Amino acid sequence: MAQDFGRRLSFAKSAHLRLRSAILMPSIRLATAADTAALMRLVNDAFAIETFLQGSRTDEQGLAELMEKGVFLVAEGVQQPIIASVYVDPRGERAYFGMLAVDPSQQGTGLGRLMTEAAEDYCRQRGSEQMDITVLSLRPELLPFYRKLGYQVVRTEAFHPSRPLADGVECHCIVMSKAL
Repeated sequence: MAQDFGRRLSFAKSAHLRLRSAILMPSIRLATAADTAALMRLVNDAFAIETFLQGSRTDEQGLAELMEKGVFLVAEGVQQPIIASVYVDPRGERAYFGMLAVDPSQQGTGLGRLMTEAAEDYCRQRGSEQMDITVLSLRPELLPFYRKLGYQVVRTEAFHPSRPLADGVECHCIVMSKAL
């Protein structure tokens, strides 16, 4: 009898998760120029934590330049048009992703992992065998997140910010990589 209850509970949990996923799972698509304003808002809100850099993370011109080199994948929610995004640049065998942004109200829900996996799949489908990401040394909390997803530190590089660093702040880039 106890075993039967356990099976029913397990089935109920998995049915609940499938139902929840069917209702709440965002759809992922390529961003278009029409998404620029919403994308800019999302990225700037998500990166507002980077107070060591002055100004906004991006603007319309910066997004347009990135869209010429690569693509943005965006996740659409039920009540919000764009709740997460990631920049992806498949560069042949080695691909790059960056500017992973999740709406602050949605952080901690698994969207970062979902978008990273979507970026990997996108590049894998285009023949990429390795994925690279650059993490700023002033964001050490990101390293364990990417390590859990299979990324390893491969080198450090000088940081050449597109906007000024706060006075007295030093920063470098940590390049992480993963085989796809």
